[in-house]
Amino acid sequence: MNRFSKFYASSIGKKFIAAVTGLILFGFLAGHVAGNLKVYTGADQVEIEGTEAAVNVPHIDQYGHFLREVGEPLVPKMFVLWGARAVLLASVILHVMVVIQLSLKSAEARPVNYVKSKKAAASWAARYMMVSGSVVLAFIIFHLLHFTAGAIVIGEFEHGKVYKNLQSSFANPLVSLGYVVVMAMLAFHMYHGVWSLFQTLGLDNPDRNKILRGFAIVASIGIAVGFASVPLAFLVGALPELGEYPSYLLEK
Repeated sequence: MNRFSKFYASSIGKKFIAAVTGLILFGFLAGHVAGNLKVYTGADQVEIEGTEAAVNVPHIDQYGHFLREVGEPLVPKMFVLWGARAVLLASVILHVMVVIQLSLKSAEARPVNYVKSKKAAASWAARYMMVSGSVVLAFIIFHLLHFTAGAIVIGEFEHGKVYKNLQSSFANPLVSLGYVVVMAMLAFHMYHGVWSLFQTLGLDNPDRNKILRGFAIVASIGIAVGFASVPLAFLVGALPELGEYPSYLLEK
């Protein structure tokens, strides 16, 4: 058995992998919510070629186009985006695998006659993490099929028209409120995950635990609220209709 196999087989190795993959996913969520918040920054007026007319091209659509084009001409279109997706997919798979394995190992090691009052605080958090993690995983699959692949169409969907797709889908109260509920679950999951990450990586210390816990709380709530604000803003009509525009204008 090589070193990596031994490392992976150990509880410490699994916890370390869970922490590192969790850090990657946390970084992605922070970047993703920053991108989503571009729905609030408006649009640029761009002239239609051969006319004197101008149309609004939403900033979030331009951001989506940038992600698809980033790296050109050094690398082909979508190369960097698909590379990032591959890293994220591997991180999700590894994270789920090691967390499930750690949970099963913990259950096997637990004495049958465990006193309920002694395990209450720890087991409630652990059980809820598994539930929230399962909900978030199911949501990720739905979200990708919904807004990335367009395989699940709610309202209207057109590749590249991010603002329009969001506005059309989130006009449905069930979709918007469903997203908000999942974001609440995500906040809980992130808080415990970030705090566990600090512990696993040996960053926790009595002198700074209060700051680290505060960061975990603020970051998890801030990211979840940022995500949840978008469907709510569209649902209540706080964001304007920006109209249609020719797709080629994204190239400008």
